[in-house]
Amino acid sequence: MPRPAALEERLGHRFRDAGLLEQALTHSSYSGSHGVGSNERLEFLGDGVLGCAVADELYARFAGLPEGKLTRLRASLVREEALVSVAEALGVSGFLRLGEGELGQARPSILADAVEALIGAVFLDGGYQAARQAVLRCFGPLLEQLDPDQPAKDAKTELQERLQARRQRLPEYRVVSVRGAAHRQSFEVECIVADAGLSASGSGSSRRRAEQQAALAMLDKLAASPPK
Repeated sequence: MPRPAALEERLGHRFRDAGLLEQALTHSSYSGSHGVGSNERLEFLGDGVLGCAVADELYARFAGLPEGKLTRLRASLVREEALVSVAEALGVSGFLRLGEGELGQARPSILADAVEALIGAVFLDGGYQAARQAVLRCFGPLLEQLDPDQPAKDAKTELQERLQARRQRLPEYRVVSVRGAAHRQSFEVECIVADAGLSASGSGSSRRRAEQQAALAMLDKLAASPPK
């Protein structure tokens, strides 16, 4: 594939090992049919590096902020919705290598995974400081919008608070299925709000992401359903 110089410029990192960048942009649906490595291992690494870099920046930026608020702020930045917005700003979808079954508009989970894989690739290519700078460059607009007194809520937190306001029982999350080998699993989770008689499902590359997607789907259902 041609070297995506525009993407490197947006990341603020030029790869010494162009193969890492290529791997970060290769989805498993493509790698399986073309005999090349996918971005799943880089995604795993990038998830950890991203969490560390975001925590590092929040700790320095909000001196004296208690642990609970820092945790909420970090969660708002590393959730799938935030990763997708970063992917869109980077123009990641134009560089992804997808198999035939995924051609067209990339699913949000694929875009989010690719951002994490890119961060993992930068870490391997240039070390932690290079990865941290890439994170700050990509997540800069989101960081500037943070309000420590009113941190953005992830879908699970918002759902819980909405049900508490209605004096309803908290949601239950149930794993419906786990597909794929250990290093490339796909989770499907069902979210059940018994008091409203509603259920919604979500899927993702981890149980946490699948639960967030299920909670997001449930919020949509609750918005269209009057309280019981």
